[in-house]
Amino acid sequence: MKMHKKVTNSESDLTIRPWQETDRPFLRTLYLHARREAWPWLDASQWRLEDFDAATLGETIWVAEQDGHRVGFASVLENDNFLHNLFIDPQYQGSGAGSALLRKVQEDFTSTGALKCLVKNEPAVAFYQRHGWEIESTGDSPEGEYYLMHWKQKKADSRLP
Repeated sequence: MKMHKKVTNSESDLTIRPWQETDRPFLRTLYLHARREAWPWLDASQWRLEDFDAATLGETIWVAEQDGHRVGFASVLENDNFLHNLFIDPQYQGSGAGSALLRKVQEDFTSTGALKCLVKNEPAVAFYQRHGWEIESTGDSPEGEYYLMHWKQKKADSRLP
């Protein structure tokens, strides 16, 4: 398995790599601020830096670096093919980092992938749909109504040897 994935984009170099413990302080801060930006309708007064630790416990974490700066992360429950978190620093949204993280996660899925996305987070819903994710159902969470979305692997042509 390739551990680092170099993605070239017209403006800069983007690397997707496994997280390291030294990433924790930055990712805690990113997680706190990116949620505040993405979910402005929620009361963030009780959110803390340590929320990152609980939200990613036992998960595989991938970090996106652009021009040597950490710009986002994704965390996955591998046994469930479940994308739990994907957050990009608001200053780097639209840079391709989110798409690169999502491709990396999808490459590692062993079957249909799943995620939950808050209905009110319309930019995120549109992002996932652009990348082939489909809304399967809705549910309720403490943060509000969410969509359960699935991504299906493209099957190899059965006519090939």
